[in-house]
Amino acid sequence: MNILVTGGAGYIGSVVTEECIAAGHTAFVIDDLSKGHEWMVHPDAELTVGNIGDRELVTNLLRTKRIDAVIHMAAASLVGESMTDPAKYYSNNVTAGAALLDSMIEAGVKKIIFSSTAATYGEPEKQPIEETDRTQPTNPYGESKLAFEKILFWYAHAYDLRYVSLRYFNAAGATKRCGELHDPETHLIPLVLRAATGEAEAINIFGDTYTTKDGTCIRDYIHVSDLAKAHVLALKKLESGSSIYNLGLSGGFSVMEVIEAARRVTGRDIPTHVSPKRPGDPAVLIASSARIKDELGWEPEFTTMEQIIQTAWDWKLANEEQASEAGS
Repeated sequence: MNILVTGGAGYIGSVVTEECIAAGHTAFVIDDLSKGHEWMVHPDAELTVGNIGDRELVTNLLRTKRIDAVIHMAAASLVGESMTDPAKYYSNNVTAGAALLDSMIEAGVKKIIFSSTAATYGEPEKQPIEETDRTQPTNPYGESKLAFEKILFWYAHAYDLRYVSLRYFNAAGATKRCGELHDPETHLIPLVLRAATGEAEAINIFGDTYTTKDGTCIRDYIHVSDLAKAHVLALKKLESGSSIYNLGLSGGFSVMEVIEAARRVTGRDIPTHVSPKRPGDPAVLIASSARIKDELGWEPEFTTMEQIIQTAWDWKLANEEQASEAGS
C-alpha cells in the first residue's frame, strides 16, 4: 500500500513510518517540521514539508502519490499548553484535521488510522480502562482528540470512510534510528535519562502519598515499536470496517518503578525531589488492550520497564550530538 504519514518527522511518526516500510509498504511523509526533525524521517520515505490544513497541497499529494491510506499523527500534544492556549489545539487538531479529511474525500482516499490518546477518557471510573468506558476529557488536548474521533464517526457514515482510532497511553523507548526528542521535554523517561547524564536536575515526583504500592502514580506504558506495529495491523482492519483500540501494556508502572529501572539500566544515580500532587492526577491509569489483541492479534514485544528504558538509553548515547543540536 501507499501510505501517507502525517507528522512522520516526529517521535512516534518516524517509527510508524519505519515500521510501514519494514512491512513492505511505500511511505510518504508530510510534516511542517515545527516539532519534528527532518533527519528522523526514514531515508526510503519521501518527505513533503507542509501543513495538513493546506487543502490544495494535501489533495494534490494524495492524488499524485496514489495514496491508499493515511496514518494521521500530526497534532499539538502538550496537555499543559492546551490549558493556556486552547485555540492552538482546536486549530491544529480539529480544524486542520477536518481539512485533511476533506482532502481525502476529494482525492478518493477512504482509509485513515488516527493517532488518538488516553486523554479522551479524562478521570476514569474504573481500571483498567476499556474502549467502551465514558469519555470525558479534562483538558483541551483530550477534548480536541475526542472531537476529531466524533468527526471520523460522522464522516464514516456520510462518505463511506473507514477509520481506526488508536488511543495511546504512554509511548516510550526507541529504535536504533528514532528516539524521543521534544523541546520542551515533558515525558518522564527522557527526563529521567537526562538526569542520569547530568543534563537535568533532580526528577520532580508529584506526590508520594497515593494509594499505590509505593505512593507514587501508576501509568501504563507501551514501547514505540510495539505501538508502530499496531498501526500496521490496523491497516488490515480498514479492509473490514472501523474501530477504536486502546494501546498499553495493561499493567502499569509507578513513577518510582520507572526511576529505579533507569538506575539499574544506566548504572547511574538519579536524584529525586518530592513535590505536591498536581490537581487532577489520578493515582492509576491503566489500559485494557484486550480488544486489539483479540481482534488483530497484537502482542507487545517489550513488556518490562528495563527493556523499554534500555532502548531509550542506547539511542540517547548513540545520538548525543544530534540531540544536543536539536535542543539548543
